[in-house]
Amino acid sequence: MSFNGVSFSIAAHAAWAPGVETRAAWLEWAQGDRAIAGSSEPALKAMSPMLRRRSSLLGKMALEVAYQCLGERTDVPTVFCSRHGEATRSVAMLTDLAKVVPLSPTAFGMSVHNAAGGMFSIARADRASNIALAAGDSGVEHAVIEAAGLLADGAPAVLLVVYDCPIPAMFSAFQDGNQPAHAWAWLMEPATIDASVKRGAIVSLAWSTAADPESDDNAITGLPGSLQVLRFHLREDSQLQRRDRQHNWLWTRNA
Repeated sequence: MSFNGVSFSIAAHAAWAPGVETRAAWLEWAQGDRAIAGSSEPALKAMSPMLRRRSSLLGKMALEVAYQCLGERTDVPTVFCSRHGEATRSVAMLTDLAKVVPLSPTAFGMSVHNAAGGMFSIARADRASNIALAAGDSGVEHAVIEAAGLLADGAPAVLLVVYDCPIPAMFSAFQDGNQPAHAWAWLMEPATIDASVKRGAIVSLAWSTAADPESDDNAITGLPGSLQVLRFHLREDSQLQRRDRQHNWLWTRNA
């Protein structure tokens, strides 16, 4: 079996979910001692109230971890990855259309897939490149490959933001696993910058073509791919193997 792969280091990270809002809480979650539950929202104090009011829970979570992870640093390319994006907003607008109710321009503008990344750029007056990506349950892997490509092109760092919410109830028949509200971010740097000394472990992602196109891991683990990868990172596991209908994914961590 032939694998292709990328490697990188993680200079900073952040995560937020209802009921799991601190580093200690996330470590408990990773060990199975805490669940994502509740209806709380991040404070998002770093963003102005006028912009903050436009964001949904999904957007606020993504922006909160982006701010926490990047701090005051600017001119860092970003990759925002969400499997379903603002599906709740889209369903609400489609419902209004069916009722012949005029659409809100603000609601439409905040429903597009790059809304969170765009808000982050506008709020910080930061003109760094921004990519919005959706790739099913393997979205996090494709987002990491995209970010690794930016690093290979010379970017000294890339901010990766992964975020999702439960899909609207009308689509529940198509749901293929549990999808709690959550967001996390990594500030990725090239593995060649002495990462083993300055930043800790080097993380590698390798992949190959799946042998069984009818099989995937979501139903087996009960967690979406994004949370499987976050758990791998927080527990500092040496390896995580995942598969979807197209790929075998192999995550490794070199201490």
